[in-house]
Amino acid sequence: MLRAKSELPLYQLISFLALALNYEQSDLATADKLAERVAKQIAGNSSMNSMLEVLSEIVNSERFESVEVEENAEEYYTRPQQLTIITMHKSKGLDWDFVFLPFLHENIIPGNLRVLPQANFLGDFDLAEVARAQIRASLQGEDLPDISEAWEQAGYLKMAEEFRLLYVAMTRAKKLLWMSAAKLAPFTWNKPENLQAQKPSPVLSALRDEFLRGKEEGRRKKEEEGGKK
Repeated sequence: MLRAKSELPLYQLISFLALALNYEQSDLATADKLAERVAKQIAGNSSMNSMLEVLSEIVNSERFESVEVEENAEEYYTRPQQLTIITMHKSKGLDWDFVFLPFLHENIIPGNLRVLPQANFLGDFDLAEVARAQIRASLQGEDLPDISEAWEQAGYLKMAEEFRLLYVAMTRAKKLLWMSAAKLAPFTWNKPENLQAQKPSPVLSALRDEFLRGKEEGRRKKEEEGGKK
């Protein structure tokens, strides 16, 4: 939650919380609608206080209608002639003819575990991640790792999870998969105008090399078969 607060535009916290709390599909759609309305009303004055004031006004006025989603998730997100912008998490179980995955940068996939400034006094680690690693080891009957080892394990687990999530997104495409990274991109999307040089995710170069290798092997195989004839 603290990471989301520091990285997301404030109004997107509404959708983030709904997703984190496992809201039903109609409630998620309502949260997205509410977030869009809040974004319009706090334009130019993006602060937590202004957002809370807008939310309070909406609740008190009772002038906000929820979204009723009668279709299941697949029908809702995969309608014909519809452009769907969706997170990798929410795309699981769905598929489209064409899938575009932009902004695949190293700082996102695989990314790094970050230590928030307010927690830095403890040391160069995140206490929650260290505790999870130690609890995981205890449940598996293993020796408890020290802080340094637990933090390293947490980093490996995050990397594995990010790559797993990317694989889910990649396999949503039925006909075309388009993957890219930008030379300049925001470090965090709550400040989209703050462009910085970004390195592409290592996945892109690995996939490119594998594609070229397969293409070369296919060409060589055709030449060998042609020579035999």
